[in-house]
Amino acid sequence: MKILKTTILFVAFILLMSCKQEPKTSGGYTVVWEENFEDSTKLETNWSKIPRGKSDWNNYMSNYDQLYDITNGNLILRGIKNTMLPDDPAPYLTGGIYTKDKRTFSNGRLEIRAKLFGARSALPALWLLPVDDKWPHGGEIDIMQRLNMDGYVYQTVHSDYTVNQKMKDNPKSAVVVYIKPDNYNVYAVELFTDSVKFFINDTHTFTYPRIETERSGQFPFGDREYYLLLDMQLGGKSIGAVNEQDLPAEMHIDWVRFLQKDK
Repeated sequence: MKILKTTILFVAFILLMSCKQEPKTSGGYTVVWEENFEDSTKLETNWSKIPRGKSDWNNYMSNYDQLYDITNGNLILRGIKNTMLPDDPAPYLTGGIYTKDKRTFSNGRLEIRAKLFGARSALPALWLLPVDDKWPHGGEIDIMQRLNMDGYVYQTVHSDYTVNQKMKDNPKSAVVVYIKPDNYNVYAVELFTDSVKFFINDTHTFTYPRIETERSGQFPFGDREYYLLLDMQLGGKSIGAVNEQDLPAEMHIDWVRFLQKDK
């Protein structure tokens, strides 16, 4: 009987190990990297906290611990009123992380499962910036932006072509998509040499293609490497003054996956 139990345990162990080594697949793609936010001690391997800057999106960024949490396999990013740091002149504090200088993405599919806890004047965002060029010439890819407590999100591309030349509709550079506002949603983008394709919950929302045009900078995306930003934003030109009554604002991120096409 003891030998039988030992044999069963050994077989179970072998099966478990083989399952762990088998790459995950999805619709012709294979997962080549994933972050499940299960161990806060390993977070710095692929991520850094976003430093404060002078733009609307990063002017309240802080490394204050209460802006970040890992609970039940979720990364929690917060936006709060600053009542704890008297030496910091910022009236509000926000949390954000990025893969800059640690991990880049190109020619594949990036998926992020997240739940947004709406708040007036909050702007959670999942987006990509180029490693090797300045904004907007290297392109910006907004996988998800949500304003306030809207039941929909924005998916957008930005470039010199859309920003400085104001060519936002030829081809269409943004889409508004309704989500399940009280649940987790999976936001995804596929990066190709000739197009950027957006998805929410595996539904294709829109494609931004490379087109023939005499104007420069229409499609800077191509084979360019990008880093990923996950962040909470408060206030700014696009959303207005911060509404303190709804704070703290939160975004819960369950996982991030990068997949590449099967050969």
